[in-house]
Amino acid sequence: MPPNILLIVTDDQGYGDMSCHGNPILKTPAIDRLHRESTRLTDFHVGPTCAPTRATLLTGHYANSTGVWHTVGGRSLLREDEWTLADALGEAGYATGLFGKWHLGDNYPYRPMDRGFSETVIHGGGGITQTPDHWGNDYFDDTYRRNGVPTRYAGYCTDVWFGLAREFIASHRGQPWLCVLAPNAPHSPFNVEPRYAEPYRGRVPDRRARFYGMIANLDENLAELRGWLADEGLADDTILVFMTDNGTSGGASPDAEGFVHDGFNAGMRGVKGSAYEGGHRTPCFIHHPRGGLDRGRDIGDLTASVDLMPTLLDLAGIALPSGRSFDGVSLAPILAGRPQPQLAERIVVTDSQRLPRPEKWRQFSAMLGSWRLIDGDRLYDLASDPEQRFDIAGDHPATVERLRVGYERWWERVSARIDEPIPIAVRADEPTELTAHDWHNPASDCPWHQGMIRAGHRSSGHWEIDVRTPGAYRVELRRWPIDADAPIGDGPAASDVFRAGIDPHDLSWYVGHTPMPVIAAGVSVAGLRVEKPVSPESHVVTFELELPGGVSELSAWFAIDNGAEPVGAYYVRVTTQGSEP
Repeated sequence: MPPNILLIVTDDQGYGDMSCHGNPILKTPAIDRLHRESTRLTDFHVGPTCAPTRATLLTGHYANSTGVWHTVGGRSLLREDEWTLADALGEAGYATGLFGKWHLGDNYPYRPMDRGFSETVIHGGGGITQTPDHWGNDYFDDTYRRNGVPTRYAGYCTDVWFGLAREFIASHRGQPWLCVLAPNAPHSPFNVEPRYAEPYRGRVPDRRARFYGMIANLDENLAELRGWLADEGLADDTILVFMTDNGTSGGASPDAEGFVHDGFNAGMRGVKGSAYEGGHRTPCFIHHPRGGLDRGRDIGDLTASVDLMPTLLDLAGIALPSGRSFDGVSLAPILAGRPQPQLAERIVVTDSQRLPRPEKWRQFSAMLGSWRLIDGDRLYDLASDPEQRFDIAGDHPATVERLRVGYERWWERVSARIDEPIPIAVRADEPTELTAHDWHNPASDCPWHQGMIRAGHRSSGHWEIDVRTPGAYRVELRRWPIDADAPIGDGPAASDVFRAGIDPHDLSWYVGHTPMPVIAAGVSVAGLRVEKPVSPESHVVTFELELPGGVSELSAWFAIDNGAEPVGAYYVRVTTQGSEP
């Protein structure tokens, strides 16, 4: 039987956020043991933020080419015609499951259940308590989407994801499986049981103590999962990949130049979001006893997340179908100890756009061996300057030019489809739930978490939609999601529960709200524009419209009594007129 594949991708944990990489405070015994028992890619690179990394990881393509170059603003949706790792393995007879974070689209056709995964339990958006997530989720006893259906789970989020992974694996003993285990830990807002943070309090700032506590809990879960795999006789035949999705978000504090002045970042410049090394160089451990990958060994070649899909398919013995290709390469030869000279000659690029439309030469690192060209004009040699302190572009014009040419080729590849829409489908057979997380607007100014919804964040935008079934539709506008069921002008009843472990700095995500004196509401779509008066006591405003087929922009807004700019409707539900409201 082909090998099983367990892919663990943690969220916002940097290269230095584990004791095996020298962290002097944080203790991660299970990660350290896996490090000792794995082949380690020590010069491994991802995107500087989470959704782009996940796009590269699951397609073998550079993120910008897949339509994913941001984390919000409709730019975290994985283009519909991308062929995913789950598609490939599912077609080869694997059971495919994903548990935790997806962050590549919350609507059809972008959900994991639409992209090759047969079993999924996920939170919404890019993290628990973000705008598309179930209202009031706070990491404890939350409601997640099981194959699209809201389902409540008891326990702390990371414990839940690991438990669900075990259930999935146990239920597919008779066939090979792919299990993508993607905890949202240690992503902010750093909610964790106090007992995990307590060992670090007084030694680091409280925010970092919570961050470390989330990693300590994750480490504990990793130990339990590996023990269970061994007890079940599954460990030897399972390729276990452990990696993170970008640089640290809580383990180090940089100055304005990106140099770390507090915390630990393994000597690297930059953190999450940075084009410098600390933004995108992450751990990648590969453990597979049956394949001889169970002894500590470092591979120092320049590698990247675009390489993992071709590598895993190669290790699983799955040939690439005709017409398919990757930007990455299979690393199976070097994992087997055979030289792979082309790795020393290729140029790898990663960038951080976070814009509605990518801009050429913006916040990128073009990499060749130990050379790093940052933003096209600053050159560093990590062999002599691992912290990237000394720009030596003037001393090496030929290397600068070579890397600029490499970047130009990369840009030509990834920018070919930048202006193509990536619309959310509107269909007759199921409701379409739109949230402000996916608004398009010039500044990518989206209320991306529930605290911003509570505060009545003043912005607006539109959604790209594709009406797959023309006809009569009901368009429902809300300030609050259906599960909150509150008046537009006011807010949810004061029934929020304070949970132990929530940082008071982040309490605004969970309690309180700002009144909004709404007097009217409107919708614009497919050449139609309608508006009607509204009472602030209304919970929902409904428009019945005839929508033609095809791609268009949908905007929905609330007019405010004081003459201020209209505020976008944060939640919009589109259903056929004959369906249940």
